[in-house]
Amino acid sequence: MSATGNLFSGRPGLRTFLFSILILFVTLNAGSQPRGGIRWSGDGNSYYRVMNNEVIKFTLPGNERETVISNGLLTPDGNSGPLKIRFYAFSNDQRKALIFTNTKKVWRLNTKGDYWVLDMKTGSLSQLGKSLPASSLMFAKFSPDSRSVAYVSGNNIYVEDIQKSKIKALTTGGSVTLINGTFDWVYEEEFYCRDGFRWSPDSKSIAYWQLDASSIRKFYMINNTDSIYSQLIPLEYPVAGEKPSSCRVGVINIARGKTT
Repeated sequence: MSATGNLFSGRPGLRTFLFSILILFVTLNAGSQPRGGIRWSGDGNSYYRVMNNEVIKFTLPGNERETVISNGLLTPDGNSGPLKIRFYAFSNDQRKALIFTNTKKVWRLNTKGDYWVLDMKTGSLSQLGKSLPASSLMFAKFSPDSRSVAYVSGNNIYVEDIQKSKIKALTTGGSVTLINGTFDWVYEEEFYCRDGFRWSPDSKSIAYWQLDASSIRKFYMINNTDSIYSQLIPLEYPVAGEKPSSCRVGVINIARGKTT
């Protein structure tokens, strides 16, 4: 990823302004995957709600009710029961639905889990990221052309071709201290930053945040509640007066795998 030093060099006011705009952008989009409530259709003539683990469509003005995703459709082959919906989203062509389930907490919210794609026409249900650890996928999103899904796992960004179930790693250096497509504890705590990547409108690129937390020292919290003996919980935490993780934003071309 190339640096942007020429743009910012010698202009601290501009650096502060642009950084504030980027933080505001992420903050305003942090709720891009709402966990419940009402979701409007694209044409504004109907809305969706999850009721009894099924997605119900209400068409206006009469509020006619239709079950669009039933528990039957949410039951994978070989499973005795349906997936539990934590979040769902429709592709732009309305032919597929993304189901977030089996979730785990990251700091405050359940932002890790498993994602499945439901073909609304055929009823087929397929899991994304099968070769990756269970409950490790974060912030999955359909591409605008509805052909792929991108997500974060292990602080790296992946894109998966839905039809071919082919996974491509867009970044490979992700670690505890090099974070792609999401954020560390301080950015989440202070700026409400969690989801750190976006598709381009043409589905050919992804813009993402990258954080370098290698210079952040560990603060050890003491867990006295989960077992008889206390446990030390390491946390990358810059105390007051120290700098937070450095960050930059890049755009990666999916076909070439090169970030600018």
